[in-house]
Amino acid sequence: MENGMTLQPASDHLTSPRASLSHVGVLVPWANTVVEAELPDWGRGRTVWHYARLVPAHGGTALDEDFLSGLIDAVPEALHQLSRLSLGRVYLACTSAAFTQLGRLAEVTTGAPVRVVSAFEAILAQLRAHGMRRIALVTPYPAEVTEVEVIQFAERGVLVTGSASLGLADGYAEVTLNQQAALVDQLGKEAVRQADAIVLSCTGWPTRAAIKMLRRRLGRLVTSSNAAIALHALGSAREPHR
Repeated sequence: MENGMTLQPASDHLTSPRASLSHVGVLVPWANTVVEAELPDWGRGRTVWHYARLVPAHGGTALDEDFLSGLIDAVPEALHQLSRLSLGRVYLACTSAAFTQLGRLAEVTTGAPVRVVSAFEAILAQLRAHGMRRIALVTPYPAEVTEVEVIQFAERGVLVTGSASLGLADGYAEVTLNQQAALVDQLGKEAVRQADAIVLSCTGWPTRAAIKMLRRRLGRLVTSSNAAIALHALGSAREPHR
């Protein structure tokens, strides 16, 4: 990433035995195989990740209304799984569930003993920290879900200069680097030129290679849901536990 926000694998950052470790929880959709693969490499050896899985009651994996609402309904039980741990934060590692179910998420996390931060919030925090108000957005989601995200960004003062989506309801872990590059090409040169950053929304598709490639190619900050969670956790490591 640009502007001092480069994320490196933990093996590239040897920390002293005295370095403070931050213990954080992560709520992961039950079919997501990418979150646990990406976060440790981006944790710089300073974050310990503790996972609980979100299982929607209907038992599906395709991204639709029942799935998204089912993930949010599963949050209290997942928080209970982590309740005996001393955690600085808990992250909801499903971007789309957060921005499509904002009211319900606030309802189920009210009174939680630890702050719950969604991947969507983590992206917004990263953008705000660096004064970035214009983004180009790419997602694997169905088009209508991407449209909701564009609106939610706009309501928080972030203009989406262009968006592109794969239109997929499932199978995000199988998305290739070439598919991601093609999505960015669909945005058009003007949308990319106007954007302060490129956002790869969704915790379920692999983004480490895409971030590195696109940053080099576009000369823009490039971030993703998982990268934003990792950066947020690194920042909160210096804050007292709540």
